[in-house]
Amino acid sequence: MAKLRFAMRQPLLFAGALIGVLTLPAMALDDARLDVAGADDSLQEQLEGASLVLSAKRDGTTDARDVFAAALADYGRLTETLYANGYYSGVVQVRVDGREAADIPVFSVPKNIDRIDISVTPGPVFRFGAAKVAPVAPNTDLPEDFRAGQAAKSTLIQEAADATILGWRSAGHAKVSLSGQKITANHANQTLSAFLFISPGPKVQFGKLRQTAPSAVRSDRIQRIAGFPEGTVYSPKAMDTVAKRLRRTGAFSSVALSEAKQLGPGNSMDVDLALVDETPRRFGFGAELSSLEGLALTGFWMHRNLLGGAERFRVEGEISDIGGQHGGVDYFLGARLEQPATFGADTSAFVFATLAYEDEPAYISRSADLGAGVTRIFSDTLQGEFGAGLRYSETTDIFGDRRFFLFTLPTSLTWDRRNDVLDATSGTYLKAEALPFVSLDSGATGARVYLDGRAYRALDAGNRFVIAGRVQAGSVFAQNMNDIPPDYLFYSGGGNSVRGQPFQSLGIDAGGGRFTGGQSYLGLSGELRAQITDTIGVVGFVDAGHVAQGSLFDDQGDWHAGAGLGLRYKTAIGPLRLDVAAPISGDTGDGVQIYLGIGQAF
Repeated sequence: MAKLRFAMRQPLLFAGALIGVLTLPAMALDDARLDVAGADDSLQEQLEGASLVLSAKRDGTTDARDVFAAALADYGRLTETLYANGYYSGVVQVRVDGREAADIPVFSVPKNIDRIDISVTPGPVFRFGAAKVAPVAPNTDLPEDFRAGQAAKSTLIQEAADATILGWRSAGHAKVSLSGQKITANHANQTLSAFLFISPGPKVQFGKLRQTAPSAVRSDRIQRIAGFPEGTVYSPKAMDTVAKRLRRTGAFSSVALSEAKQLGPGNSMDVDLALVDETPRRFGFGAELSSLEGLALTGFWMHRNLLGGAERFRVEGEISDIGGQHGGVDYFLGARLEQPATFGADTSAFVFATLAYEDEPAYISRSADLGAGVTRIFSDTLQGEFGAGLRYSETTDIFGDRRFFLFTLPTSLTWDRRNDVLDATSGTYLKAEALPFVSLDSGATGARVYLDGRAYRALDAGNRFVIAGRVQAGSVFAQNMNDIPPDYLFYSGGGNSVRGQPFQSLGIDAGGGRFTGGQSYLGLSGELRAQITDTIGVVGFVDAGHVAQGSLFDDQGDWHAGAGLGLRYKTAIGPLRLDVAAPISGDTGDGVQIYLGIGQAF
């Protein structure tokens, strides 16, 4: 039984090599080649990707010292790549201008390097003669190919060790370790035997959460937000959950948990918490431009730790429809204060207040909202919100001047499984909203429900071509149409519904050139996104909207649609968006519409 042999022809004196190349002049590398004897395309690509010499050639490296260092490093990198694919008798040769790099004396490195030839002879693929790891915790999933007869890739050995250790840690054995290993290669039979020995250690319980760095957030609030499961069986998942709870407050720029090296009484284990505070104040702004809707300006100011308990206070405002061709200028001002971990680590509380003035094509509304509620985090992708509020509004529409004084119960559930909030290429998004309301003047009751669903799918492995789809649906119910505030009704048209059609241009015809919103709405959107370069993309899209007077698809309703092309430019804050669209059905619009903004349309 032979030992594994390393492919370098002699040991490298790395320290001496570094000293020897310090005084080399900078010269360009004219040519670099990698020849692999009898390799398949996959191995060839992996070796080319691992080679620092080829990387230096691609990058146009001109310093001979860097080139020679890359040549020396390639012995190990290429050998590791062979091992990762099951080749344990391979030979790697690196020739610098015809001389083996490993044979060049460390103090006689050539001053000029014109050409490097790399030759790799992989040899046969070794297979596992034996592949054992023990002991293994219940419900541990070992790599399927870590067994006798399969290609003996070194990565499989590492994966088996990692999976076994994770299995024991998930079972509560925080101090599990790899206590030994025996790996031997039989070159005559081209087999590799791998035996891994695991020391699980005792089952561990969580001890104390110890804060090791000062923070502007009070220590008692940090403990409450973290929800550290003191006294329970150790779990890596619980550790991750504690870190996520602290991060999502936004009060900390860094959250690090580290396990104590020594166990305490009763096999308890303390956990150290290191925090770095985020800058408490933040502000931002945005803008969108439409050829018909005009300019919309938004801004916000936020404090991440208003009262010393990681409370988030946010004030935001918006001025929209500036220079728009339909309706007048709209104004919005809102404030929200949220306290994390009010009713347990995953339930926060909030209060809010808003003022709004809307001068829309079908109505004018002046409104004020005041309320409070709770937000519950169910998982990394699912959260719900429930609130209670008062709403006062004065409106003018086809029914004349009216006043509404409502008690509301805003409720929502959001299921977000997108891989990227700003520019998704896979996953789904679903948000359901319900708004029951009671008139404090007349006692009339009603409810508004709305659903927004989105899906994304890449058509290729590189995510350069993506199909995106969106469905919006909503209805509002009341005993009498006059009991529904006009801003609770549905309209279609504009950048957030049907591009190419004027803003809120589709509603219910009331005769005499007047119209109002419908009680039901359905919106459909589809996009094909293509990434042309790393920063530039193009989009083709089609939108359609339907507004009905009563229930969805009743006889008193209508459709309209628009289509167009878009350009996207990637930035750190999301893609810059330019959409050009025109109507393709319906009689609510005419001509080309242009939309500018930040982020994908949906």
